[in-house]
Amino acid sequence: MAVSKNEPVLSVRDLVVAFRERNVLDHLSMDVRPGEILGLVGGSGSGKSVLLRTILGLLPKRSGTIEVFGEDLDRVDDETKRKLQRRWGVLFQNGALYSSLTVMQNVQFPMREFLRLPEHLLDEIAATKLAMVGLSRRDANKLPSELSGGMTKRVAMARALALDPEVVFLDEPTSGLDPISAGDFDTLIRTLQQTLGLTVFMITHDLNSLHTVCDRISVLADGKIVADGPISTMLASEHPWVKSYFRGQRGQLLERSRQQTPA
Repeated sequence: MAVSKNEPVLSVRDLVVAFRERNVLDHLSMDVRPGEILGLVGGSGSGKSVLLRTILGLLPKRSGTIEVFGEDLDRVDDETKRKLQRRWGVLFQNGALYSSLTVMQNVQFPMREFLRLPEHLLDEIAATKLAMVGLSRRDANKLPSELSGGMTKRVAMARALALDPEVVFLDEPTSGLDPISAGDFDTLIRTLQQTLGLTVFMITHDLNSLHTVCDRISVLADGKIVADGPISTMLASEHPWVKSYFRGQRGQLLERSRQQTPA
């Protein structure tokens, strides 16, 4: 089903996810709009990755609805769900590359799962995806153990783009990278989003990413979205966690640095 520009690509309503007696997500509701980069932020253990994995169908929910591309994931058959899954790509935290597969084989993995293509065409598509993220054919035969942290994230991004998705889910894409590599990866995300018309759902704790890349930010605390809007909304929020995070010492240093940087 096609989604109009006015309809959310992803709509979550009253989502409850619990482990034993503890609700990690407590009647959470949120939308992701077409063509935006949404940054989801929250404290450690707040449920950010739980939310992502529940959306992807990797964790069960107690109640609530999740609609992707206008389809309720609880109400579609397996064939329809499989078609929906082809329309999104995922970059898991730390890349999650298969250690025994080469870079090329990692990128080809979702193609082999969903497509029936000859080997030479798989190679050409994978090489194109690697080029899109700034890697060359010389990198294609390397194993994950031979890659730097930044290269690992780029390979994972290439794999997320393998099936030409409309939406990409990124779980802490700059985590573990040095500031220069993190800044380069932020630039890559924005460039790909603009070039390919992607919708991006990005879990991050990186204040630089939230300031420079995200069109909108949603804050997860106490199992719910407690603040939502652009960075200006975050800076004006009086919610205790939001205020501490965005206007605490690190946030103030970043804001002063940005104000002193020539346009």
